Amino acid sequence: MKLNERSLAFYATCDSPADNAGFLYKRGERHTAYHRRWFVLKGNMLFYFEERDSREPVGVIVLEGCNVELCESAESFAFAIRFGGAKSRTYVLAAESQEAMESWVKSLSRASFDYMRLVVRELEKQLQEMSRGLAGGCGGSRELPGPWKPKPSGLEQSRDRLPALPAILPKENGCAVWNNVLGADRPPDTSGCGGHDEEEEEERSPRPPPLPPRRRVLNGEAASAGAVLAESPSTFWRLHEQYSREVARLRQDWQQKRRGPRP
Repeated sequence: MKLNERSLAFYATCDSPADNAGFLYKRGERHTAYHRRWFVLKGNMLFYFEERDSREPVGVIVLEGCNVELCESAESFAFAIRFGGAKSRTYVLAAESQEAMESWVKSLSRASFDYMRLVVRELEKQLQEMSRGLAGGCGGSRELPGPWKPKPSGLEQSRDRLPALPAILPKENGCAVWNNVLGADRPPDTSGCGGHDEEEEEERSPRPPPLPPRRRVLNGEAASAGAVLAESPSTFWRLHEQYSREVARLRQDWQQKRRGPRP
């Protein structure tokens, strides 16, 4: 396999995000001594440098057709990258901690394109099964299931069927006219089925609220008020004076009752 050294050096030192990076101890091929190197994982390529600030990598390992597994070694937290074949080299690496070793083993096991191909196939299989399930459960409907919504209750359904009332009710002589609100201007039905429509309209339309009871006025109050109105119905200050006297008299009676009879 031929690789362009300049392209590899540029890819290893460019600003593209790395899948994993850190210091590892690498065992030599001829000598069994371990050397501390800075490793950078990008895609399916594992670069290693002499130092963290080195401009060019010392070597690269293409992670295709390999297995990452733990191994026994003089160094703690060691693992190996093994390739298939009699003359293939086995890379033995060692991390500085248990967490670092687990992180590197997981990252290296998922770095090859073979692993990504298996993941894509599994996702496609799951998508096909979901599509078949939706088509069979929904009677061939192509719509995807949306978020669950509760069914409206009877009260909400009745509210939806009610006609919308205007913001300001029409008034006549200061009183609301309900006939104008509930469709009094609608032309009469001449189709011969008006009875059924009227019953449905009565069921759907709300009834107007009952009128408030009228205040009963005593004969003396009616006579005094009538006399004041007869004298000057257009002057407000006389009405105010008349009712203020009545309020003052009632207040005085209430205070006497509260104090009780004098000894």
